[in-house]
Amino acid sequence: MSNEFEQILQTFIQETKEQLQSMETSLLHLESEPANSEAIAAVFRAAHTIKGSAGLFGLDQMVGFTHILEDILDHVRDGDIAINKTLIALLLECSDHIYELLKVTAIEDTEMSPQALEREQQLRQRLRAYQIADIVSVPAEVETVVETVECEHDLVASDLWHISLRFSADVLRSGMDPLAMLRYLTTLGRIISITSIADRLPLLTELDTETYYLGFEIDFASDADKATIAEVFEFVREDSVIHILPPHSKIAEYIQLIQILPEADSRVGEILVQSGALTAQELALGLEQQQAVRSEGTAELLGEILVEKGAVELAVLQTALDKQSSAKEQKRRENNYIRVQADKLDRLINLVGELVIASAGTRLIAQNSQNTTFYESALGVTDLVEEIRDGALRLRMVPIGDTFSRFQRVVRDISHELGKEIELRISGADTEVDKTVVEKISDPLMHLLRNSMDHGIESPERRVAAGKFPRGKLSLNAYHDSGNIMIEIADDGAGLNRQRILEKAIERNLISPDAVLSEAEIDNLIFEPGFSTAERVTSLSGRGVGMDVVKRNITALRGTIQISSRPGEGTLVRIRLPLTLAIIDGFLVGVGSSNYVVPLDLVQECVELAEAERAAAKQQHILNLRGEVLPLIFLRHHFGLEDGQPRRANVVVVRSAGCKAGLVVDELLGEFQTVIKPLGKLFSGLRGVSGSTILGDGSVALILDAQSLIQLIMQKENHNPDWYGGEAGVGRTQQDYRGTLQ
Repeated sequence: MSNEFEQILQTFIQETKEQLQSMETSLLHLESEPANSEAIAAVFRAAHTIKGSAGLFGLDQMVGFTHILEDILDHVRDGDIAINKTLIALLLECSDHIYELLKVTAIEDTEMSPQALEREQQLRQRLRAYQIADIVSVPAEVETVVETVECEHDLVASDLWHISLRFSADVLRSGMDPLAMLRYLTTLGRIISITSIADRLPLLTELDTETYYLGFEIDFASDADKATIAEVFEFVREDSVIHILPPHSKIAEYIQLIQILPEADSRVGEILVQSGALTAQELALGLEQQQAVRSEGTAELLGEILVEKGAVELAVLQTALDKQSSAKEQKRRENNYIRVQADKLDRLINLVGELVIASAGTRLIAQNSQNTTFYESALGVTDLVEEIRDGALRLRMVPIGDTFSRFQRVVRDISHELGKEIELRISGADTEVDKTVVEKISDPLMHLLRNSMDHGIESPERRVAAGKFPRGKLSLNAYHDSGNIMIEIADDGAGLNRQRILEKAIERNLISPDAVLSEAEIDNLIFEPGFSTAERVTSLSGRGVGMDVVKRNITALRGTIQISSRPGEGTLVRIRLPLTLAIIDGFLVGVGSSNYVVPLDLVQECVELAEAERAAAKQQHILNLRGEVLPLIFLRHHFGLEDGQPRRANVVVVRSAGCKAGLVVDELLGEFQTVIKPLGKLFSGLRGVSGSTILGDGSVALILDAQSLIQLIMQKENHNPDWYGGEAGVGRTQQDYRGTLQ
């Protein structure tokens, strides 16, 4: 397989996945709005596009299956088959099967398994049931009714073709027989009426037996398309005047065909020919006439010429013009994007990271050289590297809404399985986050949603008994906060049963029977390994796995997870994640002979401690910061760096998840572009550190996890009331101190 073909195939696979996602989204939308014509057209368009694209690659099995699906959707679009939940469920299963066909035949290049073939056969039978039902509902004989009514756009009001023929006067001399053409026309359908036009007939004395004078106006009933009818008069078209006007129903069909055509950079005439509303010969004649009037110095649009000559109806032309505008807009949007392989992008980010490290080293050398010109030049390079870094990171930023939208199907299927009515509401879909983070957060979000639907939201009967609406609400929200992305999963269910959680925790020896826990600590017990309050094992819960995996995966992303609940009102899970896992802006601090990096987005301010304040702060672990009690953590003590006493002490005030704390350090070394390096499995459990980085001089600095350090302060305050000092330093009570942390 050539590289060029492989690239085209990968494009087809990606575009087919996007079409399937569009189909699924539209089908889910139809559940709430069955009569939404735009959603129905979107589903049909997706199936039509997939079938056509699959045919180019010889994927006959996908083409055959999608053809049946397209036929059903065509009847749905025409109103012959009504949309209901049963049909939507079947169409969703068909969408899943098309994805399976794509995966097996295109991606893995293997044969379908016997189970998949059997599933396809069952789906085909269920689809044919709709086809059979539709055929049975149509009467065996349909009487043709010709009627004339007034309608807009001067459209043909009957359900018949109207053919206007004005043969050339020399048609007989060229060996053509107009009556033979009319007889051949009857093989394509039935002539309902024919009127002879004799306006060119001369006086009897001037009559020429070899000259043809008659014209015809014909009403014609046929299922043939315009091009087939035009072929009857193919050999006389150049010298004759022929207009073929479609029936009213055909005009509506042309409009629909134009609307579902793929978005391509086509001209109006090409769009009309592709839809069948215009023949290639009519287009050629129209272009010739346009060229003729243009040579005379007159500018006339092709569409105006075609309408004037009766080759196409105004309504059909307007639809083609709209399609052309839509195609141009689509192409403009596509030109703004290019597809780049993920591994190439990852390599670029890695190289940018190394460039940041090299730039920092150059800046340090320039600073130590005492050469002003060299140092200014290094600063300029550093600024450019920072811009390159920001631009490279933005390349990997994608809207999280693409991940959120996939959960619509999950919520629908699971709610049906549980017999519950659940509505998923999504907000903040435009919030951008690193592609790597998006890929790794999908599974934890899936666990949390399934848990909310199974344990949180009650059955419709219980909700009504509790005075709630039968339909439960589940929401996904995302937003940026202090250099992080916040994801919230909320439900309006029964909330956490804390008494039940305590009983299960004691039963599994997770806590002692006499333990006294706060509400937050009780809630966090659900993240313990093996914990479950389910009464029975189901396909969704009860096996004691899931929530601990969620927390472990989020922690691996340098994130945190918090849960809060109100009995009878619902539960809120809040996840905090870094925007990127590659490069961040940091604030470099020194403690003893070691250096540490604090994420710059979390730093509020820096305060130097006076000599008198240092002793009190070290004894009480708090600081009176302009009347606010600020809990402190001494990094020298936390990391066991008791190698001498520092000459100065500084406090870096950090804020995370609504809580503030002070990190006591020896030196403030300024801002620093930080390339994040993982610590490895050996140090994965190290508290208060989220990674490492390489400084300009080649030394290693640890990146502080400010959130876990703040949590450490809170835990010490909760478990040891005397930890912060007896007088609280400024006359604050324990309750006051607890309030500053919440």
